[in-house]
Amino acid sequence: MKLTFLGTGTSFGVPVIGCDCPTCASDDPRDRRTRHGALVDLPSGRLLVDAPPELRLQLLAAGVTSIDALWLTHTHADHVHGIDDVRALTAQGGDLPTWTAPEYVQQLQERFRYIFDDSVRPPMGSSKPRIVLNSFEAFESITLLGEEFIPLQVPHGGPMVYGFRVGGLGYVTDAKTLPDRVLNKLRGVDVLVLNALWFGRPHGSHFNIEEAIEAASQVGAGVTYLTHLTHRVRHSELLAKLPAKVLPAYDGLVVDVG
Repeated sequence: MKLTFLGTGTSFGVPVIGCDCPTCASDDPRDRRTRHGALVDLPSGRLLVDAPPELRLQLLAAGVTSIDALWLTHTHADHVHGIDDVRALTAQGGDLPTWTAPEYVQQLQERFRYIFDDSVRPPMGSSKPRIVLNSFEAFESITLLGEEFIPLQVPHGGPMVYGFRVGGLGYVTDAKTLPDRVLNKLRGVDVLVLNALWFGRPHGSHFNIEEAIEAASQVGAGVTYLTHLTHRVRHSELLAKLPAKVLPAYDGLVVDVG
């Protein structure tokens, strides 16, 4: 199994428009963070995690020419507003099975009616994404691309976000806490992915870095990668300050799992 971080930034991305802070002005490419997205390469296919606004650029940078399934963690704009970019892939490869939680199906159908309403037909010579929505129940395993996935429900302020465990990979973004049921499902993973914003001040719907480190210690993964990072921390700073077995992710990072 292989994990590729496509985007490791928050909803603002890094650099932030109009900001000249040290991170936004950095010439370290690891400090340039597009919005959240990832790829999981499995023996039987490739899963895309979320569809951020920069998805087209991310897929081009990663040399991706096909995906076999899509997992949408939730419907915040920075996680779904690049969904039209899969159109270039489904135009050649057919319908794209897409998985999300039941409470997000109607939201997606309403927000992207032109995709999901069969009565809406693209003009001659044009196309629209061919996406088939499927829903899962939290903590009830599903078979996806030949592997067992366990959807993991975590609180994100008001809404819930759905990460997953597959084999030795635990993937959680936009969490404020890891409830006991999630911790139990994650224990023993080789690679854990957690969101983290910054050092210090708590946030109402995300881990800060200290909280993510504590959550990582409770899981006890072989290695934990932090994603969904803000412009308040530089990559080099994180490398120097994070404890052993906790590392900052960056756009384009590829990790072998298990």
